[in-house]
Amino acid sequence: MTRKKKRPWFAALCALIYPGAGHLYLREWLRAFLWFGFAFLTAYLFIPPEVVQAVESSGWTGYVLARQNLHWEQSLPVLFVSLCNILDAYWSGVRNNRAVQDAAEGTTRCPHCGRKVDDDLDFCQWCTSSLETDATAQ
Repeated sequence: MTRKKKRPWFAALCALIYPGAGHLYLREWLRAFLWFGFAFLTAYLFIPPEVVQAVESSGWTGYVLARQNLHWEQSLPVLFVSLCNILDAYWSGVRNNRAVQDAAEGTTRCPHCGRKVDDDLDFCQWCTSSLETDATAQ
């Protein structure tokens, strides 16, 4: 299975529409499930049940009225989680594209700092971490 380049901005747009949707586009199933669950848990903990009942009974107009009565302290955690989800989806797309490009070029990156390393060295010239894996540890 080969990895393909993805559009990070599209992943961020999907994450803006629905938490975890950007990670679904990137085919990061576990991360998508965790972001969806985290957003749901945050909404469950910080949004009062009266708001949920108003939305269920009145639909869109109930949502608008309930949103007007919602304090900013109650909606701030949900907005923060949504923003973190959007940023993570974008950054995951960028990392995916970097990994695809490195695989195509045959480039090696340090597992600790993420910078490109010379092929003839057995350590990272940037952070001095060893690049060799210990055969006895596996």
